[in-house]
Amino acid sequence: MSAATVQTTMEAALAGEPEAVVLALLSAVFAVALAVAFKGYVLGGGKSAMKADEFQDFKLIKKEIVSHNTRRFTFGLQTPTTRLGLPIGQHITLRFTDAAGKSHQRSYTPVTGDETPGSVTFVIKIYKAGVHPKFPDGGKMSQHLDSLSIGDSIQMKGPKGHLTYLGRGDFTIKQMRKPLQSRHADHFGLIAGGTGITPCLQIIHAVLADPKDQTTLSLLYANVSEDDILLREELEAIAKEHPDKFKLHYTVDKAPKNWEYSVGFISKDMIATHLPAHAKDGSTQILMCGPPPMLKFACIPALKELGFSEDDYFCF
Repeated sequence: MSAATVQTTMEAALAGEPEAVVLALLSAVFAVALAVAFKGYVLGGGKSAMKADEFQDFKLIKKEIVSHNTRRFTFGLQTPTTRLGLPIGQHITLRFTDAAGKSHQRSYTPVTGDETPGSVTFVIKIYKAGVHPKFPDGGKMSQHLDSLSIGDSIQMKGPKGHLTYLGRGDFTIKQMRKPLQSRHADHFGLIAGGTGITPCLQIIHAVLADPKDQTTLSLLYANVSEDDILLREELEAIAKEHPDKFKLHYTVDKAPKNWEYSVGFISKDMIATHLPAHAKDGSTQILMCGPPPMLKFACIPALKELGFSEDDYFCF
């Protein structure tokens, strides 16, 4: 329908012609629908970038040095308006094939989502060969990513994961051979170790992006040293901006002089002091991501001593 036709119809409607009134209303509805559709297209609200059952190539468009062993990698999506399409709490599997023809895969949680159409960014720690005696070859995937030049590609597939945050404290957990479980939190206690900060940050961003989400967050973040703390500036900026909703505390194995936070492995006392207390109604939920030994031998036993059950916590 042309603009001239719409104008003529509106003039007839104003003159009181019944058929013209109906046509004018239909024209207005059509115009609104068209505007909504166009807005969705412009914001990348259509097809998402990820496919759960198929690897696709994505080109590196930006590479930044975060620290001596950490990089920020940004990959371009199919178009500048394509959205990532990754549910909050999920991650993406990356894959490459080495010179010998062997395939290597590893899953990572990006630090960006649908709010940045056209690209996806990961913050990844590089595990170099010959540094740790238990892992002489280092991390195959992280070293490969570090070797990429702008324009090189990596394969990705997703979403993948068991937890999906629905918003305003509601989330679901789907584990193998178990029915879908729905949970609600008024308070999230987050425990992260090293690169395990990224899924926790994903939850933090989702909660704080919604003004109507009243869920509070407390993060206990463990690292080997102060220099190993990833995304520290961003975390501390969030804590400063949202002092009533987000609390932040660190612990490190090797503390510098005048260190104002905790020292050592995560303990029962640290959790009791810096995370929300257990709630009988399940409204306090603990989400964790980090090295398996940290979770198995430190975090979970401490949580059980503090009264938390398996329905009160989850490991990403």
